[in-house]
Amino acid sequence: MQLHLNTYGTYLHVKEEMFEIKIKQEDGSTKKTQVAAHKVKSIWIGLGIALSSDAVKLALTHNIDMVFLDFDGKPLGRFWHSKLGSTTKIRRQQLVVSDSAFGLQLIKIWLTEKIGNQINFYITLKKHRAKQAELIDESIEKASVYIDKINALEAQNTNLVADQLRAFEGNAGRIYFQTLSKLLPKQYQFEKRSFRPAEDVFNAFLNYAYGILYARVERALILAGLDPYVGILHRDDYNYKSMVYDFIEPFRIFAEAPTYRLFSSKKVKIEHTEKIENGFTLVKPGKELLVETFNQYLEGDKVRYKNKNQSRYNIMQQKAHELANQLLQQST
Repeated sequence: MQLHLNTYGTYLHVKEEMFEIKIKQEDGSTKKTQVAAHKVKSIWIGLGIALSSDAVKLALTHNIDMVFLDFDGKPLGRFWHSKLGSTTKIRRQQLVVSDSAFGLQLIKIWLTEKIGNQINFYITLKKHRAKQAELIDESIEKASVYIDKINALEAQNTNLVADQLRAFEGNAGRIYFQTLSKLLPKQYQFEKRSFRPAEDVFNAFLNYAYGILYARVERALILAGLDPYVGILHRDDYNYKSMVYDFIEPFRIFAEAPTYRLFSSKKVKIEHTEKIENGFTLVKPGKELLVETFNQYLEGDKVRYKNKNQSRYNIMQQKAHELANQLLQQST
């Protein structure tokens, strides 16, 4: 279970060794909900939420991830237990691999998987859009070219071909979002990807979904013993979670697909967002709709992976552990 707290004025504390959530109602009464700690995997905390130190302690005791979110869903920070739970060899090897041919191989795999997921999504959308089949086929053809270009790159490390990698991935991404826009209902079509703030309703939803996914990816990396800040392709700026932005690439579809389907199924309503200066932001009903849909897609629905029916989150966690093992093998 994930607890998503985004109602302004909500108070999270502990009562009888359980989490208690207090939410003031419009009539002045207070709604109280108690949840056993062992049932909670993570707690997502939006702006305007209050919590007690006892609630933090209970979460840490039960290894529950507490993530603080900005207004657009981007993670601001988290409470996490102090035990690393893995060998430091993994993090040391991240530094070695970041400047090696093996690091380049990893980046090529992640970027081609990302573009491959975009192509698979095109194919899925095409099944019910015969009138737009030509547009989709053209996009598939163009995306395939960039997979070939990425695979053709050879160098001793990622830095030597970083500009080409970013250009190929960026061009494929522009085609992808231009195509998705044209397939959306007309009132939600957009000109380009936009961030803080989103310039349109679709990007407001997608940015929030990405924000949640970033936090999930960071958690998967930490549990696998990886350092979220030591990446390969993305820059090593101060406080920049480079590995999160590297590792997330093949999993971005986990945010894009459920977000797109909210719009194509006409579940998004005018009351789900509000206009702000230079853009749009999600409000409480929109966040609730997106979070419910996203969680169902990521953890509720099952897909086939390695001869098992698994949630997409479990697959992502397995991939993080596989990466950690690959790094350890490189050190021997």
